[in-house]
Amino acid sequence: MIARLTGEVVQLGATSAVLEVGGVGMLVQCGPNTAAALRLGQPATLATSLVVREDSLTLYGFGTTEERELFELLLTASGVGPKLAQASLAVLSPDDLRAAIATENLVALTAVPGIGRKGAQRIVIELKDKINSVGLADRPAAPAPSRPAAWRDQVSQGLQGLGWSARDADAACDNVESLVADDPDLGVAEIMRAALKSLAKK
Repeated sequence: MIARLTGEVVQLGATSAVLEVGGVGMLVQCGPNTAAALRLGQPATLATSLVVREDSLTLYGFGTTEERELFELLLTASGVGPKLAQASLAVLSPDDLRAAIATENLVALTAVPGIGRKGAQRIVIELKDKINSVGLADRPAAPAPSRPAAWRDQVSQGLQGLGWSARDADAACDNVESLVADDPDLGVAEIMRAALKSLAKK
């Protein structure tokens, strides 16, 4: 099990990154918030989870061990795959996700693309008794966010990677454009969070 990677970011996309570790480039699938916090050419440390399938080995990366633990817990629920688990952590913070499951907040869970009411009920039933045991250890700090000039492209690609249409992604970018204008130092992770909230209100 590869639980953590530390290396230089040599390639960066909206939902993926390549970290060079000991001369080997490791492809890591990341949520848009995690990817937005990375800097090309800079060192980074990611908590990771290796998902093994019959035809693939896929490494998923997270800014904190708490996010990784929640990701792995979500995968134990019926009908939840890696993409849906990542989308859940992109839409909801770890604390919000834990609270939504613990309090049976189906509205919050169905804000995640791909989770309908029945799916949310199934997640609550299967994980409610387990959710509060996750992430109680010390939480490492996530990498400091940065806002590249092309924030709109990165946010739009990240939203589409989570299952929203290009039209919805563009609309969400329009909704948060004033926030970026008001605060030029706003990080892409924060912009992404605001865009996700605007979509959840639809």
